[in-house]
Amino acid sequence: MKALDRLMCTCRRRSPWLFHMNSGSCNGCDIELVAAITPRYDAEQLGVQLEGSPRHADILCITGPVTRNAVGAIETVYGQVLNPKAVVAIGSCPATTNVFIDSRTIDGPLDKHIPVDVFVPGCPPRPDAIIQGIVKAATILAERAASPSPPEAPKPEAAPEVQA
Repeated sequence: MKALDRLMCTCRRRSPWLFHMNSGSCNGCDIELVAAITPRYDAEQLGVQLEGSPRHADILCITGPVTRNAVGAIETVYGQVLNPKAVVAIGSCPATTNVFIDSRTIDGPLDKHIPVDVFVPGCPPRPDAIIQGIVKAATILAERAASPSPPEAPKPEAAPEVQA
């Protein structure tokens, strides 16, 4: 492994850059994610930083039960995050669709559309649980970057068309 590659692995493990995406949530998980960044939990002190563009991020954090309208945006944003990348599903909604399971506007769970590396359970999860999930994703990301040929993520299947 080249010295530059080793340096990149260390940087990704110690300062993951996140892009947050809401796929139709109630904002409970969004509030807890922002609380993880505030001075009380101070994830920024660990190098965690929210980015405004998925093209600058290493880890994609998704909240919400995945509505039919959000599926295309999720796939687009997932494609914009450069490899190697990791995905963190925050809350019970992206994992199981939670209380929205029988809704006709929901097309979840999230791993039906893109590969998910870490699930953070809870409704909403506590900020310290979110930080643990991000640390786990950063470790996965560093291992993935250190491998000689990172495995290509499976291509998500196209969502069926919704007829009105």
